[in-house]
Amino acid sequence: MATKTHLSDGEVDQYSVTEEENLAVWLLAIKTLRIQPFNLPSLGPYDVKIRIKAVGICGSDIHHFKNMRVANFVVKKPMVLGHECAGIVEQVGSQVKFLMIGDRVALEPGISCRQCQLCKDGHYNLCCKMKFFGSPPTNGALANQVVHPADLCFKLPDNVSLEEGAMCEPLSVGVHACRRANVGPDTKLIIIGAGPIGLVTMLAARAFGSPKVVIVDVDDCRLSFAKDLGADEIIKVSPIMQDVEEEVVRIRNAMGGPVDLSFDCVGFNKTMTTALQATRAGGKVCLVGLGQSEMTLPLTSAAAREVDVIGIFRYRNTWPLCIELLRTGKIDVKPLITHRYNFTQEGVDEAFETSSRGGNAIKVMFNL
Repeated sequence: MATKTHLSDGEVDQYSVTEEENLAVWLLAIKTLRIQPFNLPSLGPYDVKIRIKAVGICGSDIHHFKNMRVANFVVKKPMVLGHECAGIVEQVGSQVKFLMIGDRVALEPGISCRQCQLCKDGHYNLCCKMKFFGSPPTNGALANQVVHPADLCFKLPDNVSLEEGAMCEPLSVGVHACRRANVGPDTKLIIIGAGPIGLVTMLAARAFGSPKVVIVDVDDCRLSFAKDLGADEIIKVSPIMQDVEEEVVRIRNAMGGPVDLSFDCVGFNKTMTTALQATRAGGKVCLVGLGQSEMTLPLTSAAAREVDVIGIFRYRNTWPLCIELLRTGKIDVKPLITHRYNFTQEGVDEAFETSSRGGNAIKVMFNL
């Protein structure tokens, strides 16, 4: 039962609920996860406390789980995982005017500094002082409760579930990629990589009006899933660089014309080489996946054909659009949620092993 807390002048006026031990999933070492207590920071005047109800496992969570690092982000001490999340408001700071206790919200997981030039220019996703859930050294959201800035919590319509709210995070990557690449009704495109990010990029591209989408992957199971989800054509390729030329021919034949845009949702030498060679002169390649930190690529020939290469990092200002796309049914993310687990030690262990194996596991979701 929520009660109003009466405080003297100058103190934070907030709503409180009965205190209980907050538990979270901590990454302690490689492939070592434990549910342990998680002490939250005090609630600020512009913060809310959220009872987390749905959390998805991301590929970066799996990289941390397996390697204790993602690229240059190294886990040096125990850390709470998770950043794809949604929940219910349990407590509000005194200056929060647009959220109430009981509101269902999706959380944007990155807190930028709001003061640097990038933030002021609107490119807050590139802020070098970003504090991002579950990215070292910042603890994540796979917990009973979290405290988060209210303006990064977005109210969900009645017809959008908490699981769908959590899916706004991966969907935001696809939406941001489509914005960066200016996808529209005349953009015929390929997506290399049929994992969760490749699939949400396909859904976003459809919502942005793309008339034809060809999905490319090495895995039959993932390709079949992509076809069922709405891909016009699927192409199975190999991981061997020498096969690129022949595969590019098959990709162009499947498209039935020029490839205006290629999304590389993997980020390896071979996938980017394929994207650069498959894309028509004057087209675009958007690098979404960051599989390798360094690549050797045929950029000179691509430059001679004026193929533009675009990068993306996470997203910015995407939650309102994602929620609207879900509300109106223009995008349906529910089929992507293939596995669900409870918030228990056994459930945590099984969920991360399932997600690590890939295969028919697209999005693994925790119900708290």
